[in-house]
Amino acid sequence: MRQIFYILCILPFTALAMSNGKTTETLLQEGSNQFTTKMFTEVTKANPQKSTVMSAISVMEPLAELSLASVGESHDELQTAIGTTSDETTKAVFSYANKELKASEGITLTTASKIYVGANYKLNDNFVAVSKNVFDSEVQNIDFEENVKAATEINTWVEDKTNNRIKDLVDPRSIDGNTKAILVNAIYFKGAWADPFEKELTEDKDFYVSKDNVIQVPMMYQRSHFDYVESEELNCQIIEIPYRGYQASLVVVLPREVDGIVELLEKLKDPNVVDNALKQRNYRTEVKLRLPKFKIETTTNLKDVLTKIGVTKLFDPSEAKLNNLLKDGEGLFIDSAIQKAFLEVNEVGTEAAAANVFNAVGASFILDPPPPKDFNANRPFYYAIKMNSLTLFNGVMYGV
Repeated sequence: MRQIFYILCILPFTALAMSNGKTTETLLQEGSNQFTTKMFTEVTKANPQKSTVMSAISVMEPLAELSLASVGESHDELQTAIGTTSDETTKAVFSYANKELKASEGITLTTASKIYVGANYKLNDNFVAVSKNVFDSEVQNIDFEENVKAATEINTWVEDKTNNRIKDLVDPRSIDGNTKAILVNAIYFKGAWADPFEKELTEDKDFYVSKDNVIQVPMMYQRSHFDYVESEELNCQIIEIPYRGYQASLVVVLPREVDGIVELLEKLKDPNVVDNALKQRNYRTEVKLRLPKFKIETTTNLKDVLTKIGVTKLFDPSEAKLNNLLKDGEGLFIDSAIQKAFLEVNEVGTEAAAANVFNAVGASFILDPPPPKDFNANRPFYYAIKMNSLTLFNGVMYGV
């Protein structure tokens, strides 16, 4: 009988010393940066000149979980992909990640995992313990023979965890009696700006999709102080717009040229290039900021993406070796992997949420302060939502 395992993702303290002198924080940061960069590169290739949103960190968690369920070369391949070197390191890093990715002041952040197991199958007891202790993952038996009912139940869970933003993730036609287990991982973020935009100042303005294609978009405006950098290396302006609580922010990287996004995407293949540019900031700068309101939803075929970045054995029935997942679980492999991600940016924040905010700016003793910088995001740009230095979501905004 054909044995199938589906993985579905939606699309984010004290550090312990680990191997090679690196802390869990460092291992998570490095692994996340590398994986995010590789996934972002493939997602943008698959969606040329289209606005995209993705969450790589929400893919890393189920891959980490699967690494603990696998043996042999498949196990090693997964650990290489997520940047860990042993099962103990994987457990420590992702236990730490789950603590790091918790809601804090001013934002709502929900991460959730659930494993649905066929009615006639049972998870390995050791894997159940690890899933609960490290990933806080739920487990539930479900009858995949009743594919419509099963899909509805899973989709309802996903909708609940993502504030009804992600719908119809699972197609009932993708489930049948051969399905053994479905692993679902969800991430949901909602944040209000530390200094919200005034809706009265939003106006339709030109957005240059290209030199020859100009459209109208609702452009928000505010004049305030931000962390701001002009990067010669990237030939871009970079601004960091904080959410309330100042633990999360929206980073926007704006090319100086209308068609500069092509050059920028090539430079973004360096996983540290944006972080290194942000380190150049010295003080908060007064900026006249114009930023489009936008809403993006992207469906990503993770099987294609993961294969292209070197995760191949999971999709091969003879090489996946997910032997530790189920009792009598030999022969399991991943047949399908998909991510749906959603992002909305408006005057209040990333979701419609009201907030009263006080923004304190340090006093200046310069008699004649420099004029404010102009940051006019009226052309394609890169963006990332970051929390505690981790990238929760990122993508490209093309205006269409």
